[in-house]
Amino acid sequence: MIPYGRQTIDEDDIKAVVDVLRSDWLTTGPKVDEFEQAVANYVGAKYAVAVANGTAALHAAMYALGIKPGDEVIVSPMTFAATANCVVYQGGTPVFADVDPDTLLIDPKKVEEKINLKTKAIIAVDYAGQPCDYDTLKNITEKHGLFLVADACHSLGASYKGRTIGSNLADLSVFSFHPVKHITTGEGGMITTDNESLAERMRKFRNHGITMDHRQRDAQGSWFYEMVNLGYNYRMTDFQCALGISQLRKLMSWLEKRQNIAQKYDETFAEIKGIEPLALKANIRHAYHLYVVRVDKSNTGIHRDVLFRELRSRGIGVNVHYIPVHMHPFYRNRYRIVAGLCPIAEKAYDQIISLPMFPGLSDEQLAFVIGEIKRIRSYK
Repeated sequence: MIPYGRQTIDEDDIKAVVDVLRSDWLTTGPKVDEFEQAVANYVGAKYAVAVANGTAALHAAMYALGIKPGDEVIVSPMTFAATANCVVYQGGTPVFADVDPDTLLIDPKKVEEKINLKTKAIIAVDYAGQPCDYDTLKNITEKHGLFLVADACHSLGASYKGRTIGSNLADLSVFSFHPVKHITTGEGGMITTDNESLAERMRKFRNHGITMDHRQRDAQGSWFYEMVNLGYNYRMTDFQCALGISQLRKLMSWLEKRQNIAQKYDETFAEIKGIEPLALKANIRHAYHLYVVRVDKSNTGIHRDVLFRELRSRGIGVNVHYIPVHMHPFYRNRYRIVAGLCPIAEKAYDQIISLPMFPGLSDEQLAFVIGEIKRIRSYK
Protein backbone atom coordinates (compact mmCIF):
# COMPACT_ATOMS: atom_id res chain seq x y z
CA MET A 1 0.00 0.00 0.00
CA ILE A 2 1.35 3.41 -0.97
CA PRO A 3 0.27 5.63 1.95
CA TYR A 4 -0.95 9.22 1.65
CA GLY A 5 1.85 10.29 3.99
CA ARG A 6 4.87 8.70 5.62
CA GLN A 7 7.92 9.60 7.68
CA THR A 8 11.47 9.44 6.34
CA ILE A 9 14.07 8.16 8.83
CA ASP A 10 17.76 7.69 7.99
CA GLU A 11 20.87 6.60 9.85
CA ASP A 12 21.66 10.16 10.97
CA ASP A 13 18.28 10.29 12.69
CA ILE A 14 18.82 6.92 14.36
CA LYS A 15 22.29 7.91 15.57
CA ALA A 16 20.96 11.17 17.02
CA VAL A 17 18.36 9.29 19.05
CA VAL A 18 20.78 6.58 20.18
CA ASP A 19 23.30 9.17 21.34
CA VAL A 20 20.69 10.70 23.64
CA LEU A 21 19.57 7.28 24.90
CA ARG A 22 23.18 6.76 26.00
CA SER A 23 23.34 10.15 27.71
CA ASP A 24 22.34 11.27 31.20
CA TRP A 25 19.23 13.15 30.07
CA LEU A 26 16.20 11.48 28.54
CA THR A 27 13.74 14.26 29.36
CA THR A 28 13.85 17.94 30.46
CA GLY A 29 17.46 17.91 29.27
CA PRO A 30 19.59 20.07 26.95
CA LYS A 31 18.20 18.70 23.68
CA VAL A 32 14.84 20.29 24.43
CA ASP A 33 16.38 23.76 24.54
CA GLU A 34 18.44 22.97 21.44
CA PHE A 35 15.41 21.87 19.42
CA GLU A 36 13.37 24.86 20.54
CA GLN A 37 16.12 27.23 19.48
CA ALA A 38 16.55 25.46 16.14
CA VAL A 39 12.85 25.80 15.31
CA ALA A 40 12.73 29.41 16.52
CA ASN A 41 15.72 30.26 14.35
CA TYR A 42 14.25 28.48 11.33
CA VAL A 43 10.90 30.28 11.40
CA GLY A 44 12.24 33.61 12.65
CA ALA A 45 10.53 33.70 16.04
CA LYS A 46 11.98 34.83 19.36
CA TYR A 47 10.66 31.89 21.36
CA ALA A 48 9.62 28.29 20.82
CA VAL A 49 8.06 25.89 23.33
CA ALA A 50 8.25 22.13 22.73
CA VAL A 51 5.39 19.93 23.88
CA ALA A 52 4.24 16.34 23.61
CA ASN A 53 2.16 16.63 20.42
CA GLY A 54 0.31 19.06 18.18
CA THR A 55 -2.86 18.80 20.25
CA ALA A 56 -0.90 19.72 23.39
CA ALA A 57 0.51 22.68 21.47
CA LEU A 58 -2.99 23.90 20.61
CA HIS A 59 -4.12 23.39 24.21
CA ALA A 60 -1.10 25.28 25.54
CA ALA A 61 -1.87 28.13 23.16
CA MET A 62 -5.44 28.42 24.42
CA TYR A 63 -4.22 28.28 28.01
CA ALA A 64 -1.62 30.98 27.38
CA LEU A 65 -4.29 33.27 25.92
CA GLY A 66 -6.47 32.76 28.98
CA ILE A 67 -9.41 31.18 27.17
CA LYS A 68 -12.07 30.33 29.76
CA PRO A 69 -15.78 29.46 30.05
CA GLY A 70 -17.89 32.05 28.30
CA ASP A 71 -15.21 32.87 25.72
CA GLU A 72 -15.60 32.14 22.03
CA VAL A 73 -12.84 31.28 19.59
CA ILE A 74 -13.46 31.30 15.83
CA VAL A 75 -12.09 28.24 14.03
CA SER A 76 -12.18 26.66 10.60
CA PRO A 77 -14.34 23.56 10.07
CA MET A 78 -11.81 22.13 7.57
CA THR A 79 -9.29 20.77 10.00
CA PHE A 80 -8.56 17.93 12.40
CA ALA A 81 -10.82 17.93 15.45
CA ALA A 82 -8.00 19.04 17.78
CA THR A 83 -8.19 22.61 16.42
CA ALA A 84 -11.64 23.01 17.96
CA ASN A 85 -11.15 20.58 20.85
CA CYS A 86 -8.44 22.77 22.37
CA VAL A 87 -11.00 25.52 22.89
CA VAL A 88 -13.37 23.09 24.60
CA TYR A 89 -10.56 21.86 26.89
CA GLN A 90 -10.41 25.38 28.33
CA GLY A 91 -14.17 25.65 28.71
CA GLY A 92 -14.54 27.97 25.75
CA THR A 93 -16.86 27.64 22.77
CA PRO A 94 -15.54 27.06 19.25
CA VAL A 95 -17.43 29.07 16.63
CA PHE A 96 -17.10 27.76 13.09
CA ALA A 97 -16.53 30.18 10.20
CA ASP A 98 -16.84 28.79 6.69
CA VAL A 99 -13.99 28.52 4.21
CA ASP A 100 -13.06 30.00 0.86
CA PRO A 101 -14.48 27.76 -1.89
CA ASP A 102 -11.29 27.75 -3.95
CA THR A 103 -8.62 27.13 -1.30
CA LEU A 104 -10.64 25.74 1.67
CA LEU A 105 -8.80 28.23 3.90
CA ILE A 106 -10.83 30.11 6.48
CA ASP A 107 -12.69 33.01 4.85
CA PRO A 108 -11.88 36.34 6.57
CA LYS A 109 -15.30 37.72 5.60
CA LYS A 110 -17.02 34.81 7.33
CA VAL A 111 -14.74 35.29 10.33
CA GLU A 112 -15.74 38.90 10.79
CA GLU A 113 -19.43 37.96 10.61
CA LYS A 114 -18.95 35.68 13.64
CA ILE A 115 -17.26 38.22 15.94
CA ASN A 116 -19.13 39.42 19.01
CA LEU A 117 -18.32 40.59 22.54
CA LYS A 118 -17.52 37.01 23.62
CA THR A 119 -14.93 36.46 20.89
CA LYS A 120 -11.35 36.26 22.20
CA ALA A 121 -9.30 34.70 19.40
CA ILE A 122 -9.20 33.31 15.86
CA ILE A 123 -7.46 30.06 14.95
CA ALA A 124 -6.48 30.10 11.27
CA VAL A 125 -5.65 26.71 9.75
CA ASP A 126 -3.07 26.51 6.95
CA TYR A 127 -5.06 23.76 5.28
CA ALA A 128 -2.95 21.25 3.32
CA GLY A 129 0.11 23.47 3.79
CA GLN A 130 -1.08 26.69 2.13
CA PRO A 131 -0.88 29.80 4.34
CA CYS A 132 -4.03 31.69 5.22
CA ASP A 133 -4.60 35.37 4.39
CA TYR A 134 -2.68 36.59 7.43
CA ASP A 135 -2.64 40.29 6.57
CA THR A 136 -6.43 40.42 6.41
CA LEU A 137 -6.84 38.26 9.50
CA LYS A 138 -4.35 40.40 11.42
CA ASN A 139 -6.25 43.53 10.46
CA ILE A 140 -9.43 41.93 11.80
CA THR A 141 -7.85 40.90 15.11
CA GLU A 142 -6.29 44.34 15.62
CA LYS A 143 -9.58 46.04 14.81
CA HIS A 144 -11.49 43.96 17.36
CA GLY A 145 -8.76 43.44 19.98
CA LEU A 146 -8.43 39.68 19.44
CA PHE A 147 -5.60 37.17 19.40
CA LEU A 148 -4.58 35.41 16.19
CA VAL A 149 -3.34 31.81 16.37
CA ALA A 150 -1.87 30.06 13.34
CA ASP A 151 -2.61 26.35 13.29
CA ALA A 152 0.47 25.69 11.20
CA CYS A 153 0.49 21.92 11.72
CA HIS A 154 0.30 21.54 7.92
CA SER A 155 2.67 24.32 6.95
CA LEU A 156 6.14 24.03 8.47
CA GLY A 157 8.43 25.55 5.84
CA ALA A 158 5.70 27.52 4.09
CA SER A 159 5.84 31.29 3.69
CA TYR A 160 3.40 34.16 3.23
CA LYS A 161 4.53 37.20 1.24
CA GLY A 162 8.14 36.35 1.99
CA ARG A 163 7.58 35.78 5.71
CA THR A 164 8.05 32.31 7.14
CA ILE A 165 5.07 30.66 8.80
CA GLY A 166 5.77 30.61 12.53
CA SER A 167 7.12 34.15 12.60
CA ASN A 168 5.10 37.11 13.84
CA LEU A 169 2.35 36.62 11.27
CA ALA A 170 0.29 35.47 14.27
CA ASP A 171 0.52 35.90 18.04
CA LEU A 172 1.10 32.16 18.41
CA SER A 173 1.91 29.54 15.77
CA VAL A 174 1.38 25.85 16.41
CA PHE A 175 3.23 22.95 14.76
CA SER A 176 2.89 19.17 14.80
CA PHE A 177 5.64 16.58 14.38
CA HIS A 178 3.44 13.54 13.80
CA PRO A 179 4.99 11.00 11.38
CA VAL A 180 2.97 12.23 8.39
CA LYS A 181 4.06 15.84 8.89
CA HIS A 182 7.08 17.60 7.33
CA ILE A 183 9.44 16.48 10.07
CA THR A 184 8.72 14.00 12.82
CA THR A 185 9.63 13.38 16.43
CA GLY A 186 7.28 10.38 16.62
CA GLU A 187 4.74 12.50 18.41
CA GLY A 188 5.52 16.09 19.29
CA GLY A 189 4.51 19.69 18.89
CA MET A 190 5.84 23.23 19.13
CA ILE A 191 4.48 26.72 19.65
CA THR A 192 6.41 29.75 18.38
CA THR A 193 5.86 33.35 19.42
CA ASP A 194 7.54 36.70 19.89
CA ASN A 195 5.73 37.19 23.21
CA GLU A 196 7.96 36.25 26.15
CA SER A 197 5.09 36.24 28.65
CA LEU A 198 3.03 33.81 26.59
CA ALA A 199 6.07 31.57 26.12
CA GLU A 200 6.69 31.41 29.87
CA ARG A 201 3.04 30.60 30.57
CA MET A 202 3.25 27.67 28.14
CA ARG A 203 6.53 26.41 29.63
CA LYS A 204 4.92 26.15 33.04
CA PHE A 205 1.73 24.69 31.58
CA ARG A 206 3.61 21.79 29.94
CA ASN A 207 5.26 20.97 33.29
CA HIS A 208 2.23 20.64 35.60
CA GLY A 209 2.15 24.40 36.20
CA ILE A 210 5.45 24.12 38.11
CA THR A 211 7.95 26.97 38.15
CA MET A 212 11.10 24.91 37.38
CA ASP A 213 11.77 21.53 35.81
CA HIS A 214 14.26 18.99 37.14
CA ARG A 215 17.20 20.21 35.05
CA GLN A 216 16.67 23.82 36.16
CA ARG A 217 16.58 22.77 39.80
CA ASP A 218 19.64 20.60 39.30
CA ALA A 219 21.57 23.51 37.79
CA GLN A 220 20.74 25.64 40.84
CA GLY A 221 21.56 22.88 43.30
CA SER A 222 18.06 23.15 44.70
CA TRP A 223 15.16 20.82 45.37
CA PHE A 224 12.60 23.60 45.71
CA TYR A 225 9.75 24.20 43.27
CA GLU A 226 6.21 25.52 43.40
CA MET A 227 3.10 24.69 41.41
CA VAL A 228 1.63 28.09 40.63
CA ASN A 229 -1.05 27.04 38.13
CA LEU A 230 -2.85 23.88 37.13
CA GLY A 231 -0.91 22.45 34.21
CA TYR A 232 -0.36 19.16 32.43
CA ASN A 233 2.51 16.83 31.73
CA TYR A 234 2.95 17.85 28.10
CA ARG A 235 6.75 17.59 28.01
CA MET A 236 8.69 16.34 25.00
CA THR A 237 11.60 13.95 25.62
CA ASP A 238 15.21 14.65 24.75
CA PHE A 239 15.44 11.74 22.34
CA GLN A 240 12.39 13.06 20.48
CA CYS A 241 14.04 16.48 20.30
CA ALA A 242 17.26 14.92 19.02
CA LEU A 243 15.26 13.32 16.22
CA GLY A 244 13.59 16.66 15.51
CA ILE A 245 16.93 18.47 15.27
CA SER A 246 18.23 15.88 12.82
CA GLN A 247 15.04 16.01 10.76
CA LEU A 248 14.94 19.81 10.64
CA ARG A 249 18.27 19.86 8.80
CA LYS A 250 16.61 18.02 5.88
CA LEU A 251 13.40 20.03 5.77
CA MET A 252 14.26 22.22 2.78
CA SER A 253 15.20 19.30 0.55
CA TRP A 254 12.03 17.49 1.57
CA LEU A 255 9.93 20.56 0.83
CA GLU A 256 11.47 20.72 -2.62
CA LYS A 257 10.53 17.08 -3.20
CA ARG A 258 6.95 17.75 -2.10
CA GLN A 259 6.73 20.70 -4.46
CA ASN A 260 8.07 18.62 -7.35
CA ILE A 261 5.45 15.95 -6.68
CA ALA A 262 2.75 18.63 -6.56
CA GLN A 263 3.92 20.03 -9.91
CA LYS A 264 3.58 16.61 -11.55
CA TYR A 265 0.11 16.20 -10.10
CA ASP A 266 -0.80 19.71 -11.31
CA GLU A 267 0.33 18.89 -14.84
CA THR A 268 -1.70 15.69 -14.78
CA PHE A 269 -4.94 17.24 -13.57
CA ALA A 270 -4.70 20.12 -16.00
CA GLU A 271 -5.57 17.48 -18.62
CA ILE A 272 -8.23 15.54 -16.67
CA LYS A 273 -11.66 17.09 -16.64
CA GLY A 274 -13.53 16.94 -13.33
CA ILE A 275 -10.58 16.25 -11.01
CA GLU A 276 -9.16 19.55 -9.85
CA PRO A 277 -6.51 20.55 -7.29
CA LEU A 278 -7.24 23.36 -4.86
CA ALA A 279 -6.41 26.88 -6.01
CA LEU A 280 -3.04 28.40 -5.20
CA LYS A 281 -2.81 31.95 -3.90
CA ALA A 282 -0.17 34.41 -5.07
CA ASN A 283 2.85 35.35 -2.95
CA ILE A 284 2.96 32.16 -0.90
CA ARG A 285 5.16 29.10 -0.66
CA HIS A 286 2.99 26.02 -0.24
CA ALA A 287 4.39 23.36 2.09
CA TYR A 288 2.22 20.55 0.63
CA HIS A 289 1.55 18.51 3.71
CA LEU A 290 -1.39 17.22 1.66
CA TYR A 291 -2.22 17.19 -2.01
CA VAL A 292 -6.00 17.52 -2.18
CA VAL A 293 -8.18 17.32 -5.28
CA ARG A 294 -11.91 17.72 -5.80
CA VAL A 295 -13.82 15.07 -7.68
CA ASP A 296 -16.76 16.66 -9.50
CA LYS A 297 -19.20 13.89 -10.32
CA SER A 298 -21.08 16.08 -12.80
CA ASN A 299 -17.92 16.22 -14.95
CA THR A 300 -16.35 12.85 -14.21
CA GLY A 301 -19.36 10.58 -13.78
CA ILE A 302 -17.63 9.22 -10.69
CA HIS A 303 -18.24 10.07 -7.05
CA ARG A 304 -15.33 10.69 -4.69
CA ASP A 305 -16.25 7.60 -2.67
CA VAL A 306 -16.01 5.40 -5.76
CA LEU A 307 -12.62 6.83 -6.68
CA PHE A 308 -11.50 6.30 -3.09
CA ARG A 309 -12.49 2.62 -3.14
CA GLU A 310 -11.01 2.02 -6.59
CA LEU A 311 -7.64 3.53 -5.65
CA ARG A 312 -7.54 1.70 -2.33
CA SER A 313 -8.23 -1.58 -4.11
CA ARG A 314 -5.16 -0.87 -6.26
CA GLY A 315 -2.89 -0.37 -3.26
CA ILE A 316 -3.01 3.43 -3.20
CA GLY A 317 -3.70 4.68 0.32
CA VAL A 318 -5.69 7.81 -0.44
CA ASN A 319 -7.48 9.56 2.40
CA VAL A 320 -10.07 12.27 3.06
CA HIS A 321 -9.15 15.44 4.99
CA TYR A 322 -11.52 16.19 6.65
CA ILE A 323 -15.01 15.54 7.90
CA PRO A 324 -15.90 19.14 8.86
CA VAL A 325 -15.37 19.35 12.60
CA HIS A 326 -18.82 20.71 13.36
CA MET A 327 -20.37 17.62 11.77
CA HIS A 328 -18.79 15.18 14.23
CA PRO A 329 -21.35 13.73 16.67
CA PHE A 330 -19.72 15.41 19.69
CA TYR A 331 -20.18 18.88 18.22
CA ARG A 332 -23.58 18.19 16.71
CA ASN A 333 -24.87 16.95 20.06
CA ARG A 334 -23.14 19.37 22.42
CA TYR A 335 -23.81 22.54 20.43
CA ARG A 336 -26.97 21.40 18.61
CA ILE A 337 -25.38 21.94 15.21
CA VAL A 338 -27.21 20.87 12.08
CA ALA A 339 -26.06 20.58 8.48
CA GLY A 340 -25.83 23.89 6.68
CA LEU A 341 -23.79 25.81 9.26
CA CYS A 342 -20.76 25.89 6.91
CA PRO A 343 -22.15 24.94 3.49
CA ILE A 344 -18.92 25.42 1.54
CA ALA A 345 -16.93 23.13 3.84
CA GLU A 346 -19.75 20.60 3.85
CA LYS A 347 -19.95 20.51 0.05
CA ALA A 348 -16.17 20.22 -0.23
CA TYR A 349 -16.11 17.26 2.16
CA ASP A 350 -18.28 15.31 -0.27
CA GLN A 351 -15.77 15.89 -3.09
CA ILE A 352 -12.21 15.99 -1.73
CA ILE A 353 -9.60 13.26 -1.66
CA SER A 354 -5.95 13.37 -0.52
CA LEU A 355 -3.41 11.72 -2.81
CA PRO A 356 -0.03 10.31 -1.74
CA MET A 357 2.34 13.15 -0.82
CA PHE A 358 5.59 12.53 1.04
CA PRO A 359 9.31 12.97 0.24
CA GLY A 360 9.95 9.24 -0.02
CA LEU A 361 7.37 8.80 -2.78
CA SER A 362 9.38 7.41 -5.70
CA ASP A 363 8.98 8.44 -9.32
CA GLU A 364 7.69 4.93 -10.05
CA GLN A 365 5.10 5.11 -7.29
CA LEU A 366 3.98 8.56 -8.41
CA ALA A 367 3.66 7.35 -12.01
CA PHE A 368 1.62 4.38 -10.78
CA VAL A 369 -0.76 6.66 -8.82
CA ILE A 370 -1.24 8.97 -11.80
CA GLY A 371 -1.67 6.07 -14.20
CA GLU A 372 -4.33 4.41 -12.08
CA ILE A 373 -6.29 7.66 -11.73
CA LYS A 374 -6.23 8.08 -15.51
CA ARG A 375 -7.39 4.50 -16.00
CA ILE A 376 -10.25 4.82 -13.52
CA ARG A 377 -11.27 8.15 -15.01
CA SER A 378 -11.22 6.77 -18.56
CA TYR A 379 -13.82 4.05 -17.98
CA LYS A 380 -16.10 5.83 -15.54
